[in-house]
This record gives sequence, C-alpha cells and structure tokens, in this order.
Amino acid sequence: MIEFISQPWPWYISGLAISLIMFLLYINGGRFGVSSTLDTICAAGGAGKKYPIFDFDWKDRAWNLVFILGAIIGGSIANHFLNTEQTINISAAAINSLDDLGVPFDGELAPLSIFNWQSLFTIKGLLIICLGGFLVGFGARWAGGCTSGHAISGLSNFQIASLVAVIGFFIGGLIMVHIIFPLIF
Repeated sequence: MIEFISQPWPWYISGLAISLIMFLLYINGGRFGVSSTLDTICAAGGAGKKYPIFDFDWKDRAWNLVFILGAIIGGSIANHFLNTEQTINISAAAINSLDDLGVPFDGELAPLSIFNWQSLFTIKGLLIICLGGFLVGFGARWAGGCTSGHAISGLSNFQIASLVAVIGFFIGGLIMVHIIFPLIF
C-alpha cells in the first residue's frame, strides 16, 4: 500500500477528487479556500467581539479547521513516512535562470540556499518573509479569498469576481518573476 500511495498519481485522479469535493461543497453551501479558515480561527478566538467581520457562528464553518488540520497532518505523514527521495525534475533553462540570479539548484523543492535558518535571520531574509507574508495576507483579504479559493471554487461556480482575481494573480505572478524577483536576487 505504501508503494502505491507514494508514487506520483495521474492528473485525472486529482481532477476527479477536486471535482467531487467541489460538488459536495456546492450542494452544502460551502466554500473552498485556505484564507477563509483564518476568518474561522479569528471568530473562534473571539475576535467578533471587537471586529464585526468576525461576528458569526464559527461552528458552522468548523469543517475549515478540520481541512487545515488534515492538510498539516497529511503533509507531516507524507514527509515522514512516504518520502521516496524522488528527484525534482525542472528544465535546464529554469536551472540556468535560477543560477544567473545566484540561486543554485540543489535538487530540493525549495532551494536550501534561500530557505534556511541562516537566511531567515538576515535583514534581506526578514524583509522577504515579513513583507511577502503581509502582501500575501493583504492580497487574499482584499481579493476576497486566496488563489486556491478563487481558482478552484470561484471559477467552478462561474463567479466573475474570481475570474478577475485569478487574472490579477497571474499578472502579479508574472510581474514578480520577471521584474521583482531579479531585483531581489
């Protein structure tokens, strides 16, 4: 069984699973997305007493908390018990582009030359983490949801606002990769 679940699965299995989850959420009136879980956590913590946006019955959206907990536990299980030491396959052009920016490819999903404790405790590392975290959080709240919520849930429900948000996410990603990322590195 471990051998079966630790292998890469075909794309259509994921597509079918996402479709099933979206259908179940649609018929039950739920929304898919991670940023909405933050609202639930704030409401459960009592933030609704001070901020009206969090004044709702968080127990109606408790499944969000189970979703996040499952993602954390599932990621931990996959990392500790299903780690098959597979190599990361990226194109030679991507490796060369990263190398030109001073980010050597080390075979890891997240380059250790950037994502390590020593880098975090530098001025540049702290600025990247703090400013990046703020911008992601601010953007998710301003857009009314995160990338997964808009791209998966919003688009499958034919919401125009989600289409606009997803187009904005792509434009922002292109600007980041082609303009800002080279300036940072």
